[in-house]
Amino acid sequence: MIQSRWKLPILFRLYADPSIRTLQLKRDLPGVSQKMLTAHLRELARDGLIERVDFGEKPLRVEYQMSDMGRQLLPVLIAARRFSTGHPPEADDSSMA
Repeated sequence: MIQSRWKLPILFRLYADPSIRTLQLKRDLPGVSQKMLTAHLRELARDGLIERVDFGEKPLRVEYQMSDMGRQLLPVLIAARRFSTGHPPEADDSSMA
């Protein structure tokens, strides 16, 4: 559901801003390609973690926001992030031999 390099940064970015357009997400996530961003946004929407809001305007205006399920998942992700920063990976013991 959230496995990939870009899904967590997308979720944390949407947590920080209640509603955001694709172009702004692309600007805020340096290194992500448009194709990868679009694919991950579709997957996150399909999984129910974010919502795609189409305003039905020309030119096309679409925004993304956290869904209720996404907001429920965020405290767990924040706790995991805090845990991982407090417990960095240990050096591989095999390299010490």
